[in-house]
Amino acid sequence: MSRRNQLLIISFVTIIFPLGLAACSQTASGPAAPTPAKLVQVNSLSFVKARAAEMQVAAGGSGEAIVTVAVQSGYHVNANPATDAYLKATELIVQPAEGLTLAFIKYPTAVKKTFSFSDKQLAVYEGEIPIKVQLKAGKEAAKGSHKLVAKLNVQACDDQLCYPPGTLELTIPVTVK
Repeated sequence: MSRRNQLLIISFVTIIFPLGLAACSQTASGPAAPTPAKLVQVNSLSFVKARAAEMQVAAGGSGEAIVTVAVQSGYHVNANPATDAYLKATELIVQPAEGLTLAFIKYPTAVKKTFSFSDKQLAVYEGEIPIKVQLKAGKEAAKGSHKLVAKLNVQACDDQLCYPPGTLELTIPVTVK
């Protein structure tokens, strides 16, 4: 191709082609309104949701709250404990409040699976995952409705890669009787 033909092609691509695109964006009522660029950030929270069921406990007693983690089909989150130190384990952190304290958290049994990005089986959770939270209410706990603040740290992956970890904030509704 001659140098002149190359320059003609470059001129067309840089000058004429954009003008044609601008003309195509015209509508019957005039130029199209400019739309702001949207930057969509994909992280683990794009594939994971969580909710807590309301629980009841007697003052001076203990009870179990269930936090259900829902992982979108085709994705998984790392189990607790995670298979390797470099993987971010699913972790629920519950803040005590108003005479309510955390006794322990029980994570479900993990599923062992092999993925294209790992040579060994990894411990993961998929689908609906119930995390059991054992709470204690002090004898002095005020009767009525309370909300415990909780954070769920997760790292979602598909069969080829893992996404940046994220933290979901939620509340656990507790009624002290």
